[in-house]
Amino acid sequence: MVAAMAAFAVEDALVKAASSTLSFGQILILFGLGGATVFACIAMLKSERLFTVNVLSRPMRFRFLFETIGRLFYFLAVTLTSLSSATVILQATPIVVVAGASIFFGERVGWPRWTAIIFGLIGVIVVVNPGTGSFSVLSILALVGMLGLAGRDLASRAAPASLSTAVLGFYGFLSVTVAGVIFFLWNDKPFESVSVLTALILVGAITAGVVAYSALMMAMRIGEISAVTPFRYSRLLFGIAFGVLFFNEQLSVPTIVGSGLIVVSGLFVLWVGNCQLNNDQSP
Repeated sequence: MVAAMAAFAVEDALVKAASSTLSFGQILILFGLGGATVFACIAMLKSERLFTVNVLSRPMRFRFLFETIGRLFYFLAVTLTSLSSATVILQATPIVVVAGASIFFGERVGWPRWTAIIFGLIGVIVVVNPGTGSFSVLSILALVGMLGLAGRDLASRAAPASLSTAVLGFYGFLSVTVAGVIFFLWNDKPFESVSVLTALILVGAITAGVVAYSALMMAMRIGEISAVTPFRYSRLLFGIAFGVLFFNEQLSVPTIVGSGLIVVSGLFVLWVGNCQLNNDQSP
């Protein structure tokens, strides 16, 4: 899980770096096609079919839709706002997933976790900082992206178990391509020539994305969810470090306070859930 979060942070940083020379829609299209091609090759080497009836199941359709929305808006936030604040807002995803599991799957949450969820969402509001001079409407992009990726995670829980990591990765990156096409048609900017340096940056982003996606699926499918999920918050450290070191970003007080609320609330939600699970399994 830590390796996945580090690779995701590298992916974000490289996408942000590529945005200085290429249009956003073109970046998404090239990035999505590259990652989809890699996972398609992996699936074929393992004799796994990319197109089956299960791919068209309702959970997979919702997963594709939410991933398209989540990737589009989160990558927009990464390229147009600070990497640090976008990464912090994304850390609310596990909290929203727990809330969504209660609403849509009827999972027992209880008032302690609902209280923590509320405090975590307050942390998001603190980071977004509405009603102040430092508020940026562009911060809403990261918020919408986070909600989209939370919806993807919820849909993934209902996705057919027969679909492999390579197949899920293929459709995950395919959704990035669709997001790029949508933005490209809306923005109406022509494709630009890609320099050698930018091509290397994109190859690095694709490689990091494939490694991150594979490591994440392995962690979630092999390890106990309650044990590995807290390590998602390591992405906060990597994202902030890259933002400060490579993009000269400054951490504001609201960002620090908000990230603290989000992380503490998320860890408490997971801890209470683990305690409830242990109590339910005890004789």
